[in-house]
Amino acid sequence: MELHQLQILRELGALGSVTAVAEALNVTPSAVSQHLSALQRGVRTPLTRRDGRRLALTPAGEVLAAAGTEAIDAMAAARSALDEFESEPTGVVTVSGFHSAGQALFGSLVRELSESDAAPTVQLTDEDVAQSDFPALTARYDLVLAHRMEHSEPWPKAGIRSLTLVSEPLDVAVAASHPLAARDSLTPDDVVEQPWVTSRIGYSPDDVLRAVSAVAGRALEIRHRINDYGAVSAVVAAGDVLGMLPRYTSRSVDDRDIVRLPLLGVSTHRLIDVLARPENLRRRSVRIVVEALERVMARLKE
Repeated sequence: MELHQLQILRELGALGSVTAVAEALNVTPSAVSQHLSALQRGVRTPLTRRDGRRLALTPAGEVLAAAGTEAIDAMAAARSALDEFESEPTGVVTVSGFHSAGQALFGSLVRELSESDAAPTVQLTDEDVAQSDFPALTARYDLVLAHRMEHSEPWPKAGIRSLTLVSEPLDVAVAASHPLAARDSLTPDDVVEQPWVTSRIGYSPDDVLRAVSAVAGRALEIRHRINDYGAVSAVVAAGDVLGMLPRYTSRSVDDRDIVRLPLLGVSTHRLIDVLARPENLRRRSVRIVVEALERVMARLKE
């Protein structure tokens, strides 16, 4: 039983297919299958089973994968101890972020790190996925900027660590010429009869509107589904629909023709979290990037 075999078993449990594991670990599917077979030969109980087109872990496989996570973490701790001894803050740290977080944070993050004489190099990628798909991205990136609604299920704890950067309200956006623009705040009853532009299902604005519909006891008219907040603002400014915009991470949106109003009576806060594998957080370079993200977000919230 070898450490890399346990890592492959863990990734299989997280990603569900040999192909996905191979892509995440930059190896061939054949190599993944060979390592799984070698691991299986060392134990009597089946570790995997077919679940339709997916290859899932059996209960025994899940137990071994969990133990493997601890072993990987322990090995990372040993490497981290050496890194700390050498005081090496540099290296490459990969970061993914959903679109609005990337627009709001990535540029400032690069500038923040450039002000240090000894800072890691960040490789940035935008990954705009539904809330449920963020944890799997930790197999591909050192740090994953993720969002979830405050009232939703927490991130899985097995093999993943999370740190909240901010609790961000989503505000109602209306055209400056709209009758509601003169209000200081809105309630579900104020907006339930209005047509809306919102996100695709599985994203924060749509979650808020589902809560509005539940509180008001009526279905809302969803006219458009757009994930880009700049496009949402442009459609709202045309005057036909209301929209939802995050308060901090959409400040690059042009507000000349729209008004943002707080929505009372429902939970509108989304958490922007950093997700990472525990062994990655033991690297000093990764922790430096996390600390820089915290500073950038704190300034953005001011």
